[in-house]
Amino acid sequence: MLCRVDEAALADALQVHAGNSLAGVRGRAALLNRLGEAVQARPDLFALADSPRPGGLFDVLALRAQHGPVLAADLLELLLTALGTIWPDRPQLAGVSLGDCWPHPAIGGKAPQDHFVPLHKLSQWLAYSLIEPLEQAGVPIVDVAALTGLAEYRNGGLFVDMGVLVPRDEAQLARIHSVSDPFVVGWRAATVALLDEIAPQVAASLGLAPLQLPLARVLEGGTWAAGRRIAREKRPDGGPPFAISSDGTVL
Repeated sequence: MLCRVDEAALADALQVHAGNSLAGVRGRAALLNRLGEAVQARPDLFALADSPRPGGLFDVLALRAQHGPVLAADLLELLLTALGTIWPDRPQLAGVSLGDCWPHPAIGGKAPQDHFVPLHKLSQWLAYSLIEPLEQAGVPIVDVAALTGLAEYRNGGLFVDMGVLVPRDEAQLARIHSVSDPFVVGWRAATVALLDEIAPQVAASLGLAPLQLPLARVLEGGTWAAGRRIAREKRPDGGPPFAISSDGTVL
């Protein structure tokens, strides 16, 4: 069914009309088509106990949980392996799509993979979102701190709007960038690093131990919400601090 979803069908299902618009309906439909193709192509991940379906990933995790709690990093690895092919126009290495992982000229190394910055914003967001329902279904997830902050424009915009990150060339803020531009990749990488610094400081300011208020709890109710609020104050559309040409599957 996912392979046959088109723009009109998705718009109808989501009640999209002139008074209830939704950006990127065509791209979202195409993404569902690609998800359907990925499900069909990997019965070992999506069809352990039934016909191929996205929920088949639960069967894989439930089987692993029989041997003990599932590491958050292993949950992310499964999502990257299973869903890596659905994201369009991603860098490839040895014929393998790398997903939200981009080269940056400041990174050195002898091997080709040494030049890439792994960010995986949407995949990590999905991993965070799945932890609670998985645990409620009897699949315990541990070591959530192994996941990083989300390199997206609310978190990253917060640091730019608050003057924490200042571009060496202010003209960059007036340009339209692609998601693969070193300027954007560096901004997103710095965002991840700064989020690691913010979480323990927020916990300390509230008199809590880092384990009582981990990064996962700081993201949505803290940096993401704050980034959204200051963006609204600075720009009528509440968008990021500079223009990014994106299909919506990265940021």
